[in-house]
Amino acid sequence: MLEYDRYSFWKVTFSFSGTVLPGVLGRVGLLILFSLAICATNDFVLIPYKIPLPTLDQFGHTVLGTSVGLLIVFRTNSSSNRYWDGRSHWGMLVNTSRNLMRLANVYGKNSAEVATLITAYVLAVKEVLRGTRNFGFISNLLTGRIYTNMTKANNPPAYIAQAISEWIRGNVKDGQFDYSIAARMEELLSRLLDSQGGCEKILKTPLPFVYASFIKQLLVLYLFSLPFVLVPKMDWAAPLVIAALGFGLLGIEEAGVEIENPFGLQVNDLPLEKICEMLARDVNSLMELK
Repeated sequence: MLEYDRYSFWKVTFSFSGTVLPGVLGRVGLLILFSLAICATNDFVLIPYKIPLPTLDQFGHTVLGTSVGLLIVFRTNSSSNRYWDGRSHWGMLVNTSRNLMRLANVYGKNSAEVATLITAYVLAVKEVLRGTRNFGFISNLLTGRIYTNMTKANNPPAYIAQAISEWIRGNVKDGQFDYSIAARMEELLSRLLDSQGGCEKILKTPLPFVYASFIKQLLVLYLFSLPFVLVPKMDWAAPLVIAALGFGLLGIEEAGVEIENPFGLQVNDLPLEKICEMLARDVNSLMELK
């Protein structure tokens, strides 16, 4: 995630990296060229021969623009909800991991083992959400059978969760804690899996293609028909107005696309590495203070 000073108005205003500018400048440029071509055709080809430029009804075009605006705002709100839902699930992952580690540290035997499993679980969730299997750091935490089986598992976090359950069962068998503590720890473990499932739902359920494509089609139709509304009234000033409108509408749509999947590696995605590092520090701190 790109960190910035929210109180620095001008620095944020004129930023380039992390904004919608890289994604929309080419499209706005194409829109300007098209508008200039319509202006040139009107002034140098049609007017000398007294041929009227085809025009569109302003009221009808305004209604179309209103529909486009509402659809884009709805799309952006949907993406924003997905983004904050993703952050909420990761917050639950962290808090539940802390509570699980707290109980393991107080009641369990050999809590260092479960500490590595909890940290490895969260790291494995990050890898699954990003579609990678880079388990290099996890190999420093897990060894032997558990690590080997995890790398072979279709769902590595689920296998690590099973290993945590085995640790809980072993402590119950050894009489280290009773079934009430075990039940509480299993409940927390289930919450971890629920949070993982919530993240996977966001990842694997994008905005339906029919809706995403229709917004873009309607947006292109609206913007590239604007010259036939504005050029007869504004002449060569029309491309500037069209560029401003295009930047606004295309930028809002691009922002929605940018944050639709909050688990990636783009600058506006969630800082999963920092979240995992924070959890690892918390787990280690609990171990040191035992």
